[in-house]
Amino acid sequence: MPRRLRCYLPGVPSHVVQRGNNRQDCFFSNDDRGFYMKTLGQALKRYNVKLHAYVLMTNHTHLLMTPSCEEGISHVMQALGRSYVGYINHRYQRTGTLWEGRHKASVIDSERYLLCCQRYIELNPVRAGMVAHPEQYFWSSYQSNANGKEISCITPHDIYLRLGNNSQARQLSYRALFKGHFSEQDLKAVRQCLEHNYPLGEPAFRLEVEQQSETKLGRLTPGRPNKTN
Repeated sequence: MPRRLRCYLPGVPSHVVQRGNNRQDCFFSNDDRGFYMKTLGQALKRYNVKLHAYVLMTNHTHLLMTPSCEEGISHVMQALGRSYVGYINHRYQRTGTLWEGRHKASVIDSERYLLCCQRYIELNPVRAGMVAHPEQYFWSSYQSNANGKEISCITPHDIYLRLGNNSQARQLSYRALFKGHFSEQDLKAVRQCLEHNYPLGEPAFRLEVEQQSETKLGRLTPGRPNKTN
């Protein structure tokens, strides 16, 4: 199947994943993760992109971002890639590529899937068997969204803000979402759309994305998506 084009829309969140080359590690220490987050924060500010959720795994990253313009997320990923790869190559005296080609992205129907996508991202360390609960993983937006830790680069989405009238109420409601089972249907939908750079949402949302982006997206090929965290 030909590679589908990525498309970003102003004001519409996108789920972005970037993997290490050949699925090799892209973080080797907490200092590396700290530098990545600092650089990410600078790029978000420079290009006016909002970050709602993230997780830094050993060999890949997940980011949920809303751009203010069509090129915003691409600019963020380019700036982040240049700075972080240069840092890693200098620190560890290595050369060559770090990331596995182009990042993948799926625009998100926020009304239906925003919180679902946030849960998917923050549950990555649990699915990978690294921790028993997302609160046990430090390098994740769960620390902010569920526990109220101040993370300067996080901007809560309006859908998240509707969970309660104050921060404590929102955090309580958000934590409650993680008590329920993540359905196989939602898991498959997130993975399949991300794998093929396809919008995650209802048919009306996908039609809206096609119209705004002036891109014919077609339909996903039936079948089980590649397994991915």
